[in-house]
Amino acid sequence: MTEAPAIVWLRQDLRLADNPALRAALDTKRPLIFLFVLDDETPGRWRIGGASRWWLHKSLEALSADNAKRGGTLLLRRGAAEKVILDVAEQSKAEAVFWNRCYEPFAIRRDAAIKEKLRAKGVTVESFNGALLNEPWTIKTKTGEQYKVFTPYWRACLQTGETRAPLPAPKKLPAWAGKLASDDLGSWKLLPTKPNWATAFDEWRPGEAGAHAALNAFIDANVADYPEARNELGQNRTSRLSPHLHWGEISPVQIGAAIQSASHDTPKLQRGADKFMAEIGWREFSTNLLFHWPTLPDENWRDQFDAFPWRDDDAALEAWRRGRTGYPVVDAAMRELWVTGYMHNRARMIAASFLIKHLLIDWRRGEEWFWDTLLDADLANNAASWQWVAGSGADASPYFRIFNPVTQGERYDADGAYVRRWLPHLAKLPDAFIHKPWEAPALVLREAGVALGDTYPAPIIDHAAARARALEAFAKL
Repeated sequence: MTEAPAIVWLRQDLRLADNPALRAALDTKRPLIFLFVLDDETPGRWRIGGASRWWLHKSLEALSADNAKRGGTLLLRRGAAEKVILDVAEQSKAEAVFWNRCYEPFAIRRDAAIKEKLRAKGVTVESFNGALLNEPWTIKTKTGEQYKVFTPYWRACLQTGETRAPLPAPKKLPAWAGKLASDDLGSWKLLPTKPNWATAFDEWRPGEAGAHAALNAFIDANVADYPEARNELGQNRTSRLSPHLHWGEISPVQIGAAIQSASHDTPKLQRGADKFMAEIGWREFSTNLLFHWPTLPDENWRDQFDAFPWRDDDAALEAWRRGRTGYPVVDAAMRELWVTGYMHNRARMIAASFLIKHLLIDWRRGEEWFWDTLLDADLANNAASWQWVAGSGADASPYFRIFNPVTQGERYDADGAYVRRWLPHLAKLPDAFIHKPWEAPALVLREAGVALGDTYPAPIIDHAAARARALEAFAKL
């Protein structure tokens, strides 16, 4: 008779090392069923976006191979997670189910319902923190309230003391001897084909090994001067860990341990390490906001913004999406996103500010576009960051902070390397005009092969006029 297994339900924790749910399952000494469910039903409008689906396919391939090396197998099922989990538990006669927690509002409701129904059937169910340094209910103000400002929140996080040590990956996985039908990963059609708009995504290396390679490369080359270099658009000086973090191919506990070890061994890394960990802190803060304010992706956190006079301008929105605004740094950012599924963090702020404050287009339209096109699309991060730029969120950028796309480009892409990479038709413009080609003399444009309105658009709106219009709109609040 086949021994009753334990199910490890994998979600945004596609790794074997530092996986608390896996460790708990192993401790039962039962054979294991590794299960991933593609649930496009429960999330509603927040089903996984196009770019993230590419990453998921590659990550599941890597995880399946890692499992196989240790004697395990990965069961794939598609459908509403509640039905799938209950079906697999019944078919396998599983006596325990383990998972690491997710914090999206629809996931919390779903998981609570699954936990209740499994326990009613006599199945042991446990969930764990596998995604955060501090869970949303653990960090509170002295009066017991939720933090609404990042700096004191992160200061409180740092004062909580030492985090746990990362858990090692198991050397062997006890596979269940029973038989269950598994979907073929290719049948999920997560990869684009006609057309294949993801050809440039191959520069990424999804999977647990790729995550650790990215972390090690970042520590070796970029931590020391991270506070300044992270804003340089033309340099690859950020960690590029965000897609790995979203899918849980590496945990913040592992990152923190590696960063702390490196800065301990090399003290000159400490300042950069602290700044980078504060960026991990922003991710935690965003999750904290989403947990306590579950309407964050859909509604203004500050309800006074409900009266904001947003403009419906589909032509302007499309120009922004396609990198045809006439402002080179904005257009370069949007081209980078479309080609690579990624956008430099400084560029994200510039592009978001332009959509919201130059074009007066609702931040939720930008949020939706990023959700579909970013490899690292994360509901909490995406919503909190868009609302931060709009001024409608917690600890938000003040409404009168309106990025000038020309001066932002000149400051953070001084030699024009970023613009020249993503807008090669502007490559021959001198540095003095690379961020404002409309000011270039006709001869300079002609020698650079640039024809405004033809090879490159003229600005779709004047910055000074846009700024005045935005300030007037914000003042009405």
